[in-house]
Amino acid sequence: MGEAPEPVAESLARIGRRDPALHAFLDVWAEEAGERAARVDRALPLAGTPFAVKGPSGIRSYAAGRLIAAGAVPVGSTAVPGPGTYWQTWGQGRHGRTVNPYRADRTPGGSSAGSAVAVAAGMVPLATGSDGAGSVRIPAAWCGVFGLKTTNGLLPSPDRTGLASAGVLTDTAARARGCLRWILDGLGEAPADGLADVPATLPVPAVYSPDLGFAEVDPQVAAVVRAAVERLETAGVIRLDRRRRPFALLDPCETWKAIRGGARPEVPGERAAAGGAVEVRAENDRRLDALFARTPLLLTPATPNRPHGHEGPGELYSTALTWAFNVSGHPAASIPAGFTADGCPVGLQLVTERRTEAALLDIAVAAEAALLARTGAPATPVARTAPATAPVPNPSPYGPRRCRP
Repeated sequence: MGEAPEPVAESLARIGRRDPALHAFLDVWAEEAGERAARVDRALPLAGTPFAVKGPSGIRSYAAGRLIAAGAVPVGSTAVPGPGTYWQTWGQGRHGRTVNPYRADRTPGGSSAGSAVAVAAGMVPLATGSDGAGSVRIPAAWCGVFGLKTTNGLLPSPDRTGLASAGVLTDTAARARGCLRWILDGLGEAPADGLADVPATLPVPAVYSPDLGFAEVDPQVAAVVRAAVERLETAGVIRLDRRRRPFALLDPCETWKAIRGGARPEVPGERAAAGGAVEVRAENDRRLDALFARTPLLLTPATPNRPHGHEGPGELYSTALTWAFNVSGHPAASIPAGFTADGCPVGLQLVTERRTEAALLDIAVAAEAALLARTGAPATPVARTAPATAPVPNPSPYGPRRCRP
């Protein structure tokens, strides 16, 4: 086989150099990627753009098919939690346990673990993901990349509970905006109108909730996110609404678990089995509807904690600030906000009204530009070439919780 055209060849070369230390990939399709890149129609909008797909079945996803139709070239499948791995923990690549590209002794988050690592380490600029409780936003936050969860039901999903939705992880919010344009095009969503290359109307009215009213947030994570929000306000990207009480939701933990467990409160006779899930979901929907009726943007930390060690999170829920929007169905994204003192990336979560991905991505592009203008380029991940080290204790200052972080 001849050498693959650029930039696919560069992507494959980086995977060869960096993945043995990071374990982001399950499979690398070097020969097939080279052949596809050589014959791709250069007139296509994403012609020759290398990307990775989440997990062994990711190539069959709707998003992957649309990216290929736009000329992008899949180069491999990325790590997800292996068989028997508890759902809150790390991925398992072909070389072993997937590691965080900034701290090899910490998890990259999951379940889109390998996708986030592959983007963060520069092996691909784009990877697909799926998000049922924060599975795109958490690894995006902990690996310092952009991650988007789309509105529930907007794109085809194999998840029968309705909690999971398709997403993407990218090196920039602008790239995600361009990719989503072509993914949505296959649904007849007229994305050219909603995803035009124009900036959002700034400043965007916004509400900032540091904990959604129930989460206990690591003080360093809280400080990094608060500083990022203040920078966005100073830069004129957002205008915070301080006239009302802090925005709060009811803790959705038991609701999410009931839905995930198969509870069907809409079916006669099964409402009691769902416990208070119906009431919590309805109340949170009411609060979110009221919020977005007056303010287009909600900001929160993406996670309450920094990346935990490879032994797992214990009783802590890294999903505490993300899974409310899997239950409600709203689109949400994580953008890099900065770093804790021990070098762990922190994400800022942006949430908008259902089916407003266009507005969300416009805001994310402006926010990302403002944050980078103040902080400069993100630090080089220390684990790109460093081997994984022994696990460290969970860095969270909190003890065990049931449904609270």
